[in-house]
Order: sequence, then structure tokens, then C-alpha cells
Amino acid sequence: MGKMKSKTGEPAAANRRDEILEAAVAVFAEHGYYSATTAQVAERVGISQPYVFKFFKSKAELFAAALKLAFERIVRAFSGVDASSDRLEQAMIQAYEELMRTHHHEIVLQMQAMVIKEEPIRQVMREGIHQVTASVEARFREAGIAQPEVAVSMFMANGMLCNISAVLEMPELKPKHPER
Repeated sequence: MGKMKSKTGEPAAANRRDEILEAAVAVFAEHGYYSATTAQVAERVGISQPYVFKFFKSKAELFAAALKLAFERIVRAFSGVDASSDRLEQAMIQAYEELMRTHHHEIVLQMQAMVIKEEPIRQVMREGIHQVTASVEARFREAGIAQPEVAVSMFMANGMLCNISAVLEMPELKPKHPER
């Protein structure tokens, strides 16, 4: 007998793994890494806690996978921005602001991950930040933006300020940009 398939034709296990990751993002964002449990994640999905461990060996591995998902979503969003060179930076800001609205919990995960000392999580954080920075720099270079490394540094710094603004619910901290 073959693997069970979902309505979309994807293996059911892949769908379940994705459901667990989505639930983990929410649970970690709501409770914090140290207070969240895999039992809470399992309950949110409607499965047993041991079933979570079928896909993820530990809470740290689950958090790292959720964090990786968040960074992949950011890179995809930036890659999908279609704008002229003179509008690229503004369009990428808008893409990130949209992600902040639609995937707020993933922003919270990034902020939490900055203070978690477990090396696998720190490594995913480093890799994710590097991946986002490299993708933004590539887009800026392709667009012919002057001093792309400076523009990327400012873009990333503004992104971090956006994260702080969102997590603390202080919209007045949101970076201000010149109108073009």
C-alpha cells in the first residue's frame, strides 16, 4: 500500500509536518520558547505529543525549523518583488510590511531567537539573517543601487526596527522613509 495522499496529491505526512510547524510558530510566539511545550503544539494540531517527535527530535529542532520557515518566507517575498530600480527598495519595504501583517508570529520568533543561547537555534538565526541580507544585496546590486552594501545595511537596520515596533506594539517606532 502506498503513502496516503491528501486532496492536493501531496503526501499526508508532509502536510502534517507543515501543520505542526504552523502550530509551533503560533505556540512559540504566544508562550515564548522556554515556556512553550511540544504538548501545546500537538494539542493545537489535534495530534499526540509523541507524533510531534516523529518529525522533530526536540523542542529546539522544532523551533529551529519554524524559524527557518520564517526566513524562507522573507527571502521568497523579497525575490517576488517586481519593481523598477528606482522603486525596488520601497516595494521591498512594502513586501516586508505585508509579511509583518500576515505572519506576525514569525516576526516574534525572530525576536525571540536573538536571545536563545542554544547553538542550533543561533545557527539557524545566523544563516537566516545571512540569507536575507545576501538576497537583498543581490537585488540592490542588480538594480544598480549606489553603494548597495550601505543600502542593505540601512534596509536591514530598518527591518530590525520594524520588528521591535511590531513586537512591542509601538507603531511610532516604525522607521520613517523619504518620499520619492
